[in-house]
Amino acid sequence: MKRGSLRLRLGLAAAGLIALALVLAGVGLTLIFDRVLDARTADGLDRTAKLIAGQVALAPDGTLTLPREPPDSRFFAPYGGLYWQVDRHVDQQGDPQGERAGGPALRSRSLWDRGLGTVPDTAQEPAVGDLAGPDGGTLIAVTRRVSIPANGANAALAVTVAEDRRDLAESRATFLRLLVPSLGALFVALTLAMSLFVRRALAPFRTLRADLAAIHAGTRARLPETFPEEVRPLVADLNRLLDAQERDLERARTGAGDMAHGLKTPLAVLDALARRTEGRHPALAAEIAEQAQAMGRQVERTLARARAASGGLRRRACPVAPALARVVGALKRLPEGEALRWEIAAADELAFPGDEGDLTEILGNLLDNARKWAHRRIRVAGRVEGGEAHLVMEDDGPGMSEAAIAGIARGRRWDETRPGTGFGIAIARDLAEGAGARMQFGRSDLGGLRVEIRWPVPES
Repeated sequence: MKRGSLRLRLGLAAAGLIALALVLAGVGLTLIFDRVLDARTADGLDRTAKLIAGQVALAPDGTLTLPREPPDSRFFAPYGGLYWQVDRHVDQQGDPQGERAGGPALRSRSLWDRGLGTVPDTAQEPAVGDLAGPDGGTLIAVTRRVSIPANGANAALAVTVAEDRRDLAESRATFLRLLVPSLGALFVALTLAMSLFVRRALAPFRTLRADLAAIHAGTRARLPETFPEEVRPLVADLNRLLDAQERDLERARTGAGDMAHGLKTPLAVLDALARRTEGRHPALAAEIAEQAQAMGRQVERTLARARAASGGLRRRACPVAPALARVVGALKRLPEGEALRWEIAAADELAFPGDEGDLTEILGNLLDNARKWAHRRIRVAGRVEGGEAHLVMEDDGPGMSEAAIAGIARGRRWDETRPGTGFGIAIARDLAEGAGARMQFGRSDLGGLRVEIRWPVPES
């Protein structure tokens, strides 16, 4: 894709927006995961706090007792990452030492020689927050405040259970290790899907381009009306433009033809006057006849140019093989035509992007020139190769030097001993160029002149 390609720009914009959306989604998912992880952890800690609160009791001497501790092994390993503590006296600011006038707090072995504070009281029960850990880390903690009967009264207790956030960080890191490649794979999949979507969305423009190429090649006259609604106004405008241009060129062609045909009668009168005065004034008659012939050649060329100017608007591709067969058949009946060996090999799929009459005139002028100069052999070959059509005409005549080929001029005759006006190749070149073809001259390996006509073949 080129730098200015609409598909490239849409693809890059889509990829950028997809990347931005996935980054925001990744950040959002990470925040949601953190919230869910904290909530699930707090819920698990609260269940443990309820288990402890249901078993804690006061001994006759007022000390706290817990018949059975929670079974998790991390509660028994020093600084194991999971801690619990029961405090008789609740302090809104927390109790970092875990002791008050009522005696020492009851705590897990994992706290070793340190104590936990309590999460400040909140409107909801249990209270959830962060506390400082015994080894300097940060803990997520749950404090549930309960009352138990003691000596005919109720004793207020604060049961705190906490877990080291470093354990949660490992879960978060595992989540990110899975999230990042998943988002990367999703980016690739969405980018490919968007690329296919953009390609599908731009398909009408590729179809429009192919249809326009078919119009240039002559296989289609107008654009079809089967395009999507968004493209249809453009197609309608192009069809109107094509119709208007065709009408304008047709009027110009008709005007040129009318002018040329209008000159034929005066030219015929001049030619008749020249013949009538030939006996009395031979020099004057010869001069009048020469000027009339020159004007006649200009008329013929004007008509050819008028056809060439509108040939592209005819939009009709003409098969080369049938036209070539008709022209060769006619030339064989001319003087010296039957004595020549005609080697014709034109591919069936070869089609000239112009009018059949223009193709016939091109072939007639070029092959008639070859017939006049060939000794025994004329070769014509046509093929389609590499998206381009090639039509080559060669003869085994005397040929021309490289300098003479380079100096070919329209209307110039290279040998006055042979009949002709000198305009045949010029007219053929005008008609070929009007159809979008190129004509090249060279020396044939047969010895004579080599003429090659090339034109692009639209993609099917």
